[in-house]
Amino acid sequence: MKKIHFILTFVAFITLVSFQNAAETSEKEINWVTIEEAIELQKKAPKKIIMDVYTNWCGPCKLLDKNTFHNEDVVNYINEHYYAVKFNGEGNDTVTYKDKTYTNPNYDAGKANRRNSAHQFTRVLNVRAYPTMVFFDEEANFIAPISGYLKPKQIELYLKLFKTDKHKEMDTQEKFNEYYKNFKPTFKE
Repeated sequence: MKKIHFILTFVAFITLVSFQNAAETSEKEINWVTIEEAIELQKKAPKKIIMDVYTNWCGPCKLLDKNTFHNEDVVNYINEHYYAVKFNGEGNDTVTYKDKTYTNPNYDAGKANRRNSAHQFTRVLNVRAYPTMVFFDEEANFIAPISGYLKPKQIELYLKLFKTDKHKEMDTQEKFNEYYKNFKPTFKE
């Protein structure tokens, strides 16, 4: 009887610890929405949009999600200054953007976790590789795609560049290089 009581107590303790860890983890989550939801939110409270364009098979996409999009500094900055969108670049969602509807007519459900056809919307976004972070202004106008796996300090540069509109001053590579050289990251890795 004591053994059963001990086991039940131990299971209850493990469950409690799991719930506490889940609660702590959930506090460090980006508030992901769809592009349509982000555009609606912009009408009430204008913010820029960051879109994570990923695929199910992409290893760097999974690392970005695990290491960068769960970094406390990144999470806090994005949640405060951006609407965040996750978009599967080879998925089967229907997307409406700027009064046009985009689909993936060549999508193959049998390849859901392998390379699939590119979604029509990825062409609009100039996505050429995965992962790609696409930035939009407060009126959902396309700003730029940034491709590749970015660590927290690397994505910080772009988050702050687009948030402050400094990108509008950069009409040459030299101006961007100067910004890059002078940028002092504050996010922890």
